Amino acid sequence: MAIQMTPLAAIALRYGVTAAAGFIAARFIPRGRFPQPVEAQMDAAPQGIRLRKSRGQISGSARLTQTKRLGRFGPRFRIDGTALARLRIRRLT
Repeated sequence: MAIQMTPLAAIALRYGVTAAAGFIAARFIPRGRFPQPVEAQMDAAPQGIRLRKSRGQISGSARLTQTKRLGRFGPRFRIDGTALARLRIRRLT
């Protein structure tokens, strides 16, 4: 039984273009740096969504932590998403 090369070539081309785009992005986009005090504050944020209102300012934080498995017997990953926000509105005279 003969192997048809056209579908294999299309798949190889698609993965090759994706790999090249990833390589170019990793090569030319500068790496971001995250300050350690901010990282510590994100680790200290409580689970769930919290809002706090003080005079002239609303502060909020949200944190979601989940453990997911890829497939039935695949590797497990812990996903930790944290968002800190502040909205400050000042009246200017």
